[in-house]
Amino acid sequence: MKITFLGPAYPYRGGLATFNERLARQLISECKDVDIRTFKLQYPGFLFPGKTQLTDSPPPEDIKIVRELNSVNPLNWIRTGLKIKKERADILLVRYWIPFLAPCLGTVARIARSNKYTVVVSVIDNVIPHEKRPGDSLLTKFFMKSIDGAVVLSESVKYDVEDYRKDIPVCVAPHPVFDTYGRKLTRNEALSALRLDPEYSYLLFFGFIRDYKGLDLLIRAFSDKRLKSKKLKLIVAGEFYEDKKPYLDMIRESGRENEIIIFDRFIPDNEVALFFSGADLVVQPYKSATQSGVTQIAYHFDKPMLVTNVGGLNETVSHARGGYVVDPEAQSIANAIFDYFENNRKASFSDCVKKDKEKFSWNKMTNSITEVFYKIMLKQLIKAL
Repeated sequence: MKITFLGPAYPYRGGLATFNERLARQLISECKDVDIRTFKLQYPGFLFPGKTQLTDSPPPEDIKIVRELNSVNPLNWIRTGLKIKKERADILLVRYWIPFLAPCLGTVARIARSNKYTVVVSVIDNVIPHEKRPGDSLLTKFFMKSIDGAVVLSESVKYDVEDYRKDIPVCVAPHPVFDTYGRKLTRNEALSALRLDPEYSYLLFFGFIRDYKGLDLLIRAFSDKRLKSKKLKLIVAGEFYEDKKPYLDMIRESGRENEIIIFDRFIPDNEVALFFSGADLVVQPYKSATQSGVTQIAYHFDKPMLVTNVGGLNETVSHARGGYVVDPEAQSIANAIFDYFENNRKASFSDCVKKDKEKFSWNKMTNSITEVFYKIMLKQLIKAL
């Protein structure tokens, strides 16, 4: 089976590219012929809030990756679509996460499938973006009409897809464990490398910072007087994608400047293990989400998690067994953190995490893609009769 994959990959950095490359490796291991068509231009500079979109790490040698797509050039979309149409892949696998890219990805998909052979399956993170903008619904509708089936990462996204397309097969496959970040280190090894005092316990907020990630909720929760009595610090590891001054002001007003440690930068793959191995509890205080790759990094490193009850986050964490699922408000977050350390939940929760992560395998993701493909083929066969 030949699969052409459209989406971020090397030299782009971040969770989407890491996911796509790991999924490609899994498909290749299952004897699929896979290539990735990634972007020459993904976001114009004025639309990207970070310092750079690209990594300086060496390219992967085991995956064929071609930089071909330009997100803002319609002539490029047509050329790319015609090229893929001619190549006649069995599946055009399209990663979809933001309406801005709908015209590009939707146009390529329409042209590719016009050969009456290639079917389009989309792996969908979000139908409704975390930060809504005018025109999102129209752009999403345009993309959704270009696909034959979908694999989504949570039940909540499945319902969103069905709002646009009730006539296509949709499978739910939870985000697999991110097992690409190396071995788990001992806590002391990790904290020593980060130059942090092992006498303290550590909360970890990981990933780029925008309002919907809820760092402000966590800072307020961390100011709870019960937590001030604990030998506890908060690590914030990630690049600010918006003005950081309001956060710094909030930290100063909380009086906890010495207990909140900020690594204001993109964390490269070779450092991820340090932060997760050194953490005692991973906190995702999101105000809006469908799922999160941070959860699956935490699973890889056997770390208990606190997540908020938004989107599909509650589908991946076992409340009061492997972590906490709480309302997205500071008091609820503070209560759970206090319970975790006051009642020494770390060992029992970690054991549960080790068992739960077996549910999130990469072959379940690839099986879902295959299942959607065969449902599409059956639908086309019945229609032809």
